[in-house]
Amino acid sequence: MTAIAEPLIAFFLIVSGIFGFVGSFGLLKLGDPMSRMHAPTKATTLGVGGVLLASILHSVAIEKHLSLHELLITLFLFLTAPITAHFIAKWHIHRHETPQSLPRAGDDVIWATHDTPEQEDGDAA
Repeated sequence: MTAIAEPLIAFFLIVSGIFGFVGSFGLLKLGDPMSRMHAPTKATTLGVGGVLLASILHSVAIEKHLSLHELLITLFLFLTAPITAHFIAKWHIHRHETPQSLPRAGDDVIWATHDTPEQEDGDAA
């Protein structure tokens, strides 16, 4: 079993290292925050996922026990990466957009980030 598991563990570690490097490089070299958002949320997530798969395989095949810590880390990672991307995107929208640069909301007057419903003169705030 270890003859099959060791090359598989090495493969997961090498692939995760490549994804981690690409994600880190993209985070440093991409120009704007909307492009930088994809590096940590996509490539680096796959990189950490590969390390976790290698760790799970190592604990099952070599150490002969199942550790649930890796599964909890994976769950936490897949829950927090989209939230991080959402916060980066919202920061970019709020920082670089003004009410004048946003498109008109049309019939649904409150869809845009900076747009608020227009009030008539007699309405109370």
